[in-house]
Amino acid sequence: MRLRRPPWLRSPRPPSLRTRLVLISTVLATVAVLASQAAGLTVMRAWLTGQIDDRLTHFRPPPPAYGDPDRDAAGGAGPLPRDDVLPSDYRVFFYDRDGSLLPHSLGSGDSTPRLPPTALRLEDGRPATVPAEHGGTSWRVVAESVPSGERLVVALPLDTVEGATSKLLWFSLAIGAVTAAGVMLLGGVAVRLGLRPLDRMERTARRITGGELALSVTDTDPGTEVGRLGIAFNTMLDQVRAALRRKDASERRLRRFMADAGHELRTPLTSIQGFAELLLQQPRTPAADRREAHELIARNADRMSRLVDDLFLLATLGYAPVAHRDTVDLLSLAADGVSAAVVAHPGRDVRLVPLPGGGRDRARDELDVIETLGDPHQLSQVIANLLSNACVHTPPGTRVEVRVGTVRTGPRTGGTDRPGRSGPTPPLPEGVQACVVEIADDGPGLAEEAARQVFERFYRAPAGGAEGRDPGSGLGLSIAATIAEAHHGRLELDTRPGAGCVFRLLLPRNAGPGPGAPG
Repeated sequence: MRLRRPPWLRSPRPPSLRTRLVLISTVLATVAVLASQAAGLTVMRAWLTGQIDDRLTHFRPPPPAYGDPDRDAAGGAGPLPRDDVLPSDYRVFFYDRDGSLLPHSLGSGDSTPRLPPTALRLEDGRPATVPAEHGGTSWRVVAESVPSGERLVVALPLDTVEGATSKLLWFSLAIGAVTAAGVMLLGGVAVRLGLRPLDRMERTARRITGGELALSVTDTDPGTEVGRLGIAFNTMLDQVRAALRRKDASERRLRRFMADAGHELRTPLTSIQGFAELLLQQPRTPAADRREAHELIARNADRMSRLVDDLFLLATLGYAPVAHRDTVDLLSLAADGVSAAVVAHPGRDVRLVPLPGGGRDRARDELDVIETLGDPHQLSQVIANLLSNACVHTPPGTRVEVRVGTVRTGPRTGGTDRPGRSGPTPPLPEGVQACVVEIADDGPGLAEEAARQVFERFYRAPAGGAEGRDPGSGLGLSIAATIAEAHHGRLELDTRPGAGCVFRLLLPRNAGPGPGAPG
């Protein structure tokens, strides 16, 4: 049993992006306002204090304020100092050499500064701040020595400075509070408006998740972060749609392939089953009939075995197109294919000739070594399939030529599309060098509709030869085209009724040139 944590131990739910942006904006704006107000408050206080210091350092008490030693020695004859001889809030204090306060200080008022126990501690001409004896107002004082030998201390209250500072402080706090509230309200609206494209993107994503796959994001301004996000989102959607289309197409091809494979396998299986039941139900069948039944069973089993092998090869090519790449001599592969075709189809005129225009500095009737990179076994199988197709599907006496050389791709030489040319894969770039193996015959050729279907799986044209051979599984050309595509090349067909067929295998020339091959 899984125990649930109490609510106070659960991690708090993270705030939304909108909330975080508003809070961050509010905190930053409030801190900025308070910092600026604090700086202004500091500057103003320093300026006001400097004004008071300037008044203190330039102030000189009136003459009656200074004591007369001769008069004091004579018994104090003469007028006593009055409290009303000072302007404003000045206070003047006199100390003897021992630091004792003298009674003839000047100034009036209830508040007086709390001076140090001895005035000798105050540095001459250097203003200092001291607290008041009564009340909260501080005093600014400056001390100096007078000619009579006494210590003079002049003081001014800081109530004006502290009052102005206090008012500015409360004003700053009020401004900070108003700023925080305003930024929180207006910032929420501004953030909501700024995040509106993201909201639209979210709604679009939800609708796409709901099945509306054709939708796209409309905010795609590359000058903004949201626009660049929209462009990336649309690019991702395009890739997902392309992947889904490929998946659907692959599933359709797979279903069609399985249906065709089942249909093709059903015929030999039915024949095998029928003849086997016949032999079991009629054990006294004549020897000649039994032999014929055995031959038909063996023939259909061989056909089914070849079909399964071809299907397995197609599946293997789909997962591992090229097992390994070596330097392959196409001329040697073509020569081996011609030798095998002459043995398999006696009486056929099969020739190995150079490709017209395939050599730059050699005679046209001289064969050159043509090298490329690829799997020699697979490329040999392509040539064998094409030769077998030409020998089986053309009338007796038809000449078959195997041409080897190099060309630059184009409408005339091959590799690109043109009327009368078909291929199961996209065309190659025009003007690139390619190694070519052509299997050409002077048979009746193919109609346009048949030429478009000849590379499809399980498509079989009627056999034109007189050998009476099994026309095959209809997978040979499909296997050859798959191998060519796996080698980054192309298999194509040039044909028209009455002009024969030219199957052309083009492979990229990415190996070193052979002797006499064009560079």
